Amino acid sequence: MKPITDKAEVSVDFPDKAYMGVFGRDSGFEVKAEADATLIRLVHPGEDRRVVDLHLHHHLLADLIDSMAERFRHTAVEEVYRSQLLSAAERLAGALNKKP
Repeated sequence: MKPITDKAEVSVDFPDKAYMGVFGRDSGFEVKAEADATLIRLVHPGEDRRVVDLHLHHHLLADLIDSMAERFRHTAVEEVYRSQLLSAAERLAGALNKKP
C-alpha cells in the first residue's frame, strides 16, 4: 500500500442515498494491473475505515485517459502538477511499449 500524497474525494449517488468519503494523507492506495483491467483501491485506516475499489477494464481506462488528455488541452494546470502528471504519463507510455 502506497501513501496518498494529496487527497481523493469519492462520492457514489443512489436514488435514495449518497455516500461520500475523503482519502487524505493518512490513507493509502494500490493499483493492480490485470490482463484485461486495472484495479485501483483506496483505503482509509482506523476506526472509520473505508475502502473503495474501482475496477476498470482497459477500454474504459483508455477512454478516460483520452478524455483527460482532451480536457488538459483546454485547462491550465499548475506547473507542480503538470510536471508530475507528465512524468507519470511518460512512465506509463514506457511500460506499455515494453514487450511482456
